[in-house]
Amino acid sequence: KMAGSTAPWIGTAYLFLQSTCKTVVLPSLYESSQTKPNVFKALKLALADSTGSVNGVEVLKVHCSHPHLIVQLKFCKQENCRRFLRSYREGALQQSLQNHLQLSLARTTVPLEMELKAGKEHLDRMMKDEDDCLECIYREKPDRLRDEEITELEECLKSLVVHQSINNNMAVKDCTSLTSSSLPYPSQGSSLSSQVTFLFQGQEFANRTLTPDDHQKFAKLVSKKWKQVGRSLQKSCRALRDPVIDNLALEYDREGLYEQAYQLLLRFIQSEGKKATIARLIAALEENGLLSLAEELLGLCANEDCS
Repeated sequence: KMAGSTAPWIGTAYLFLQSTCKTVVLPSLYESSQTKPNVFKALKLALADSTGSVNGVEVLKVHCSHPHLIVQLKFCKQENCRRFLRSYREGALQQSLQNHLQLSLARTTVPLEMELKAGKEHLDRMMKDEDDCLECIYREKPDRLRDEEITELEECLKSLVVHQSINNNMAVKDCTSLTSSSLPYPSQGSSLSSQVTFLFQGQEFANRTLTPDDHQKFAKLVSKKWKQVGRSLQKSCRALRDPVIDNLALEYDREGLYEQAYQLLLRFIQSEGKKATIARLIAALEENGLLSLAEELLGLCANEDCS
C-alpha cells in the first residue's frame, strides 16, 4: 500500500523520448553544448505544463541512449504525479513538449514518440488505471541524487529567465560552457574529485574519472567478487546502499557475472558523476584482494598476465 500522511510520497519513473523525424536526433542534440540548454529548457517547460508547477516533478538525470533520450523523473507529491499521468495519458505532455522543442530549436516541427516506465513496468499498458500507475511509480524509489550537470542546466535556465525578464529586447546568450559529454560518463576534462593523485603499491598515479574501457575491463575480470567490490563502494555511494546490490544480482542473474558487474559499476558511475574516479575503484579492489585487476586498470601489466 502507498504511504499515508506519516511518510512523504516519493516515487520515480523513466520517460523515453524519440523523434520520429530522421533529421531530429534528440540524443545528438542533447550531447551538443550548443543545443543542450534548448532541449533541457523545452523539457522543463513541458513538465511544468503537465503538473501545473515548475517544481511539480524533478529531473534527476538525462541519459543519451540512441535513438532515445531517457529522462529520470522524481515525484515528491502524489497529486503532482496524478497530474503528470493525466497529462501524459491525454497526450497533452507530448503536444506541449513538441511545441516547446519546436520553439527552442527553431524548427518547423519536432514529432515525438513517448514511453513511460517504472522499474520493469511499462506504464503505457496500464495507463487507464491511474492508481496502478501511481503504485508502480511509488514502489520505485530514486537511486540517485540530482546529477551535477542537471543542477548546472537548472541554474542556467534560471539565469536565462531572469535575463529575459530584465530586457526582452536583448538576445539571450547560449550556455555553451556546459559540458557536452555523452552520459553516463563525465567529461575527462572536467574537474575531478579533490584527490588529484593516489598511491597504489607505493607508486603514485593521477586520479581520473572512470572510462568506458575501465567499465568493460572491470565487468570482464572481476568475476564472482563483484558484490564484494560493490559493498566496498557502498560505504561512500548512496546509490549502492542495501538492497540495491542484492537486487542487481537477482535482476541480472540470467545474464551472468559480466552483466551483473557491469550494472553495478554503471550505477556507481551514474550516481557519482565526476566523483566516480579510478582512485575509488582501485581502493575497493585493494580492499578485496583484487590486485591483478587493479594493475590491469592502471596499465601495470600485459593482458595475458592480468586475465
